[in-house]
Amino acid sequence: MATGGKSGLRVLSMWEEGEGLGGIRGSRGARRPCANFRGILEQATVSRRMIAAQVLAYFFTELKADQVKKIDKYLYAARLSDETLLDVMARFRTEMEKGLGRDTNPTATLKMLPTFVRSTPDGTEKGDFLALDLGGSNFRILRVKVSCERQQKVEMESQIYPTPEDIMHGSGARLFDHVAECLGDFIEKQEIKDKKLPLGFTFSFPCRQSKLDESVLITWTKGFKASGVEGSDVVKLLRKAIDKRGDYDVDIMAVVNDTVGTMMTCGFDDQRCEVGLIIGTGTNACYMEELRHIDLMEGDEGRMCINIEWGGFGDDGSLESIRTEFDREIDRGSLNPGKQLFEKMISGMYMGELVRLILVKMAKEGLIFEGNITPELLTKGKLETKHVSAIEKSKGGLLKAKEILTRLGLEPSDEDCIAVQHVCTIVSFRSANLCAAALGAILTRLRDNKGVPRLRTTVGMDGSLYKMHPQFARRLQKTVRRLVPDCEVRFLLSESGSGKGAAMVTAVAARLASQRKEIDETLASFTLTQEQLFEVKKRMRTEMELGLKKKSHETATVKMLPTFVRSTPDGTENGDFVALDLGGTNFRVLLVKIRSGKRRTVEMHNKIYAIPLEIMQGTGEEEFELDVVSIVNDTVGTMMTCAYEDPHCEVGMIVGTGSNTCYMEEARNTELVEGDEGLMCVNMEWGAFGDNGCLDDIRTEYDNAVDDLSLNQGKQTYEKMISGMYLGEIVRNVVIDFTRRGFLFRGQISERLKTRSIFETKFLSQIESDRLALLQVRAILQQLGLDSTCDDSIIVKEVCGAVSKRAAQLCGAGMAAVVDKIRENRDLDHLEITVGVDGTLYKLHPHFSKIMHKTVKELAPKCNVTFLLSEDGSGKGAALITAVACRLRESGQ
Repeated sequence: MATGGKSGLRVLSMWEEGEGLGGIRGSRGARRPCANFRGILEQATVSRRMIAAQVLAYFFTELKADQVKKIDKYLYAARLSDETLLDVMARFRTEMEKGLGRDTNPTATLKMLPTFVRSTPDGTEKGDFLALDLGGSNFRILRVKVSCERQQKVEMESQIYPTPEDIMHGSGARLFDHVAECLGDFIEKQEIKDKKLPLGFTFSFPCRQSKLDESVLITWTKGFKASGVEGSDVVKLLRKAIDKRGDYDVDIMAVVNDTVGTMMTCGFDDQRCEVGLIIGTGTNACYMEELRHIDLMEGDEGRMCINIEWGGFGDDGSLESIRTEFDREIDRGSLNPGKQLFEKMISGMYMGELVRLILVKMAKEGLIFEGNITPELLTKGKLETKHVSAIEKSKGGLLKAKEILTRLGLEPSDEDCIAVQHVCTIVSFRSANLCAAALGAILTRLRDNKGVPRLRTTVGMDGSLYKMHPQFARRLQKTVRRLVPDCEVRFLLSESGSGKGAAMVTAVAARLASQRKEIDETLASFTLTQEQLFEVKKRMRTEMELGLKKKSHETATVKMLPTFVRSTPDGTENGDFVALDLGGTNFRVLLVKIRSGKRRTVEMHNKIYAIPLEIMQGTGEEEFELDVVSIVNDTVGTMMTCAYEDPHCEVGMIVGTGSNTCYMEEARNTELVEGDEGLMCVNMEWGAFGDNGCLDDIRTEYDNAVDDLSLNQGKQTYEKMISGMYLGEIVRNVVIDFTRRGFLFRGQISERLKTRSIFETKFLSQIESDRLALLQVRAILQQLGLDSTCDDSIIVKEVCGAVSKRAAQLCGAGMAAVVDKIRENRDLDHLEITVGVDGTLYKLHPHFSKIMHKTVKELAPKCNVTFLLSEDGSGKGAALITAVACRLRESGQ
């Protein structure tokens, strides 16, 4: 078998020369064959070639199969099963979580460094940007113009500048002076010295960031040794070098590593891209993590790109079970023993050397090269990863193996070439499989973060090994799909490198900064200062006084209607009462049994009845044989229900679909009713406050839009700013405006968004809940037909918060006016009072009540107000009013 390769080639040669047919010659023979014989000859030639090919194929198949089995057995430890890969995947997930935790990060092998990149491109970026890509012996400066008229377009101009070795190993000041000089040259050639363009800085070295434009170098790699840079902010060093020149200026907005640059470059072409992966001389990955999971960062809204620094995976010994003797030998001979163990198993810097070490040992054991070892084969670095790629090519790979091995002073047989090719395959296949396992861990984390059964995402790819190796990309993708079948992954190759990515990070940062300014300016119109709230309170007091007086009552916006309820429960009420609660398409009938004495009790029985349409729209002249003692509205019912529990309750308020308040006013102040003794409950009907224009200075364009499309245009101004019926509609109008301006939903206004009343107040309450993560906010928006991103969810949540906070503050200002009037009526320095409250907005919104309470306390500091929630609604209140009325009637009052 040792000489079988040469014999096989000889068989083919014999058939081709026609020796199998007794040496019949062609045109140069003594005699040309007749036409008939020529046909026989042609058929025979075809036949012999087919036989030769089959013989040769069989021979090489047998030879290759034998060699493959032999190498597989020899390198068994380097061939990883799916079970092993799934175990690596699980360990990687564990290390990711450790790296994200504040307490566990110091000991984690995956450092999970926050990059302060909070968003990927959304397609609306535009502008003129500079990018600086420093990460090797050459660095690149780019000018990137992004426009988005009909479709987003990128124009790039770039120039490569060398970094001499003496500068790489000199002082940090000299290095950055050189970079600033080259940047100045580029800017001059571009004729943009008079402009101050935003600049993105790709700095491909391990750094710790505290801001997007601040990055402290942890340690130099890649042959750089410039002094005075480690532990310093590279942005400040570059800034200092530029300022020292003084002939141009730039706005350094972002500093990123090459992996983030890759993700952002691909994110420009595919907005689903949320992972960046480089597999080249070195290797690393980044991805978009939920901010709430990053303990190293404050805040929990939104996402942030995490630089995993995955090369250090396994530095704690977690990969010892799959490392081979060759991995350990590579590590011992490296510049950083015990560090970057994962990178040493997969990256291009080490792959060729791994193959060389395997071949040396196999030769020593006589398994290849007939036991011959040359000085070249023993020389570190003589077999490079590019040679591995060449050897593994499906066409010409074995010939390339022969050529490369011959240059190493060897005389390889066909068997040797097949063996070497298979060694290369096992080493590169292991690399692709390990990359796939780590990537699988990232993908499953993204899937779990989003709470979806199937993830659909894009991975931005770069790196010489991934791009140049003939099989690597296919193997990686195939293994990923096998390990994580519930993840639909698109692999997108970065065509323009990380320099464009730095420009895109800068473009996104510029877009977000510009949007942030406009969003803040818009939402500022919903922000009320302390002075404005005091003014609202003052105006409410004025309108209350106008409503109480006979002369001004007709023109007052707050009507202050007497209810003829002159007393709240005192605890002596007793008897059985029927209450009828009518206020919609259904009505409720209650039998309320009130018992006084030592153990006061209220027992209720009720039944709900539907009101047929013909009766709702009929004459209303039905006969009732009942002793109708009182008729009240729901606000008064709320006050009476709470007053039965707390005798200090003298105010009732409802903040739900609508809003209103009542309170116990001094009879002497209610000029619409005769007599000035005692108290009388006044139904304020405060929803109309502002109908005279007194709130126009704090109303927004969105309030006006809601009013214009309402059924009662120009009426119930205050209610439209505070009640549940309208808050959602205000939010919808703001969201439409923000979408039109390109801040939301990629500028696409859906038909669903155009639909009035889709933003019910219950959705506002859910969206603003502290218990809901942005993932759930997105789910709510998707229920409404709005395909939102994480950034969209943050902005919508902000809008909801601004609108509901203003509503709570305005309610608080109105209530402060009421309790302060009661205090002044009684000429008290300090008032202790309870407010009975009901209504879905007050009860269900996560922040409304707290904001309102705080506002009342600030605007009415001399009143100690307790808010008591009505549990049984206005039906029980109606019965209690009846009970109070009966008590007063029986006592002759």
